[in-house]
Amino acid sequence: MTLADCDRVSEIRVQGWRTAYRGLMPQRYLDELDVARDARRRRDLFTRAPDGVVNLVAEDDGGEVVGWACHGPYRDGELRTEDAELYALYVDAGRFGTGVGQTLLRETVRRCATAGHARMLLWVVEGNVRARRFYEREGFTADGAEEPYKVARVAVPEVRYARRLTG
Repeated sequence: MTLADCDRVSEIRVQGWRTAYRGLMPQRYLDELDVARDARRRRDLFTRAPDGVVNLVAEDDGGEVVGWACHGPYRDGELRTEDAELYALYVDAGRFGTGVGQTLLRETVRRCATAGHARMLLWVVEGNVRARRFYEREGFTADGAEEPYKVARVAVPEVRYARRLTG
C-alpha cells in the first residue's frame, strides 16, 4: 500500500461497513460514515504506523485497488507478544466471492508466519455471519473470547478468532 491508496481504501472500508454491518450497528452511524474523513484518518495512521504494522492492497488487472488488509502485533498486552493480529480486511463489495479477500488473508498469514508469529488473532462482529464463515474456511476458530465494541454508544458484540501459524 502507498499513501496514494488511502482514498480508495477508505471508499472500500466505508462501503464495507455499510454492507457488512447493516442491521448489526446503528443505521444512523453507518449513514454518517464519511469517506473523506476516513481517508484523512487512514493517511495519518499510515504515515505514523508503528514498527510491525503492514498494510497490503489487492489490485485488479487495471491497477485499481479492490481490497485492503492491515496486520501487526496483537494489541492486547495480556497475550504473548509473538501473536499477530489482523486489524482489518475489506474487499470492494462488487468483488465479493472473487478470491480477493482470500488472497489478501493468505498473504497476511504467510507474512506473519514468516515473521515468526505463533498465532494470528482477529476480532469479528458476532452477527457478521459472512465474515465468520470466511475466516472459518481459512482455518480460524472462535477461541471463546468475547467483548463489546462500542458504536454510537451501542454495544456491538465481537468474538475473537485465532489460527496457529507455526508448530
